[in-house]
Amino acid sequence: MTLLLDLFFVFLTYLYIVVAIQVPIQLKKRDKISKFTARKIVHLFAGLSILSTPFFDWVWFAVIIAGSLTILTFLSSKESKVKQLKELYDSIGEEAEEKAGYLQGPFHYCLAILSLVTFFAIFASDQMYFPIAGILIMIIADTLASIIGKKYGKIKIKLPWLNTIRTLEGSLTFFTCAFLVCLFSYTVFGLTNPITQIHLTVEQVLLFSLITSVLATIIELISPSTWDDLTVPILTTLIMFLLTLI
Repeated sequence: MTLLLDLFFVFLTYLYIVVAIQVPIQLKKRDKISKFTARKIVHLFAGLSILSTPFFDWVWFAVIIAGSLTILTFLSSKESKVKQLKELYDSIGEEAEEKAGYLQGPFHYCLAILSLVTFFAIFASDQMYFPIAGILIMIIADTLASIIGKKYGKIKIKLPWLNTIRTLEGSLTFFTCAFLVCLFSYTVFGLTNPITQIHLTVEQVLLFSLITSVLATIIELISPSTWDDLTVPILTTLIMFLLTLI
């Protein structure tokens, strides 16, 4: 019965991912939305599939799902012989990824999810609220910060080793959203769901949310834009997790 329930969650997760990817692709093909918007929609919604992770009795199903998406993004290119993979690249690929030849940003995004889910599946499957918080920061905070920064950013933050320019407005948006999604993750999966996860207190939820969001904002600020989908969730989550062990 447990296996059947896990397989049902796998089916629902894959179904959700297909819808989250195909809807923006079809809208882009019909010129209803721009490539930038299509990319942000995929970035925002596809990754939310991570929320199913704590519900698997055999957590390696989550690793398999993340691994399959990592392979899919790596194989997506304008030269792909598979129609769906070529459409995905054409719909959300950026100019900066032309040289790489594949969806470098989404690949890093999926690789970060795969790395974190695998690490916690091995070492701390009962503390999945840490990787979920880090991944939600990448999914939601980074997406909204990018949109706000591009549209309303006035105060520039220039760092010599970055190819892109951050804005104060974007970074403040990032921190605020990061704090809120951390509150969500630590509350839903730590405070109110102690059945499958180690229980957190209200004080821990607030403290963890503050520390995690500060760490993520600093790491996002100093990371090159082509690598922040990898550096932000992985470094933020692992540093936060290690701090709890001290």
